[in-house]
Amino acid sequence: MTTLVFLFGLMAAQAAPAPKKIEIVSVTGCLKEATPGHWTLTSATDPVPSNANAPAAKDIPAAPPAGKNAFGLIGVSEFNLPNHRDHTVIIKGLFIEATPTSRVNMTSVTMVSPSCAAPPK
Repeated sequence: MTTLVFLFGLMAAQAAPAPKKIEIVSVTGCLKEATPGHWTLTSATDPVPSNANAPAAKDIPAAPPAGKNAFGLIGVSEFNLPNHRDHTVIIKGLFIEATPTSRVNMTSVTMVSPSCAAPPK
């Protein structure tokens, strides 16, 4: 009987889907306040694997890159985003892939440029 219970437990554990790993990423784009208190990153680069810390000075691009992505930003209350409104910034955080808009749960924000790059055509 113990063997049978063990086998059923083993089969149930194998049948359960593995939890999806949430990656920490870095994205660069134009910081916008879509509506009061709701922040987005527009003209954003593709997310690249990263760590949660702010980037080193050598990793900050000299010119603001322009991408084709948009991300909703969450966990924003810890950051003074109004000081970076309409600036190009690097956002790091947990990437939450979703439809229609993926989100980044922020761990850091770093200014790249006091202006935003023109969106790509």
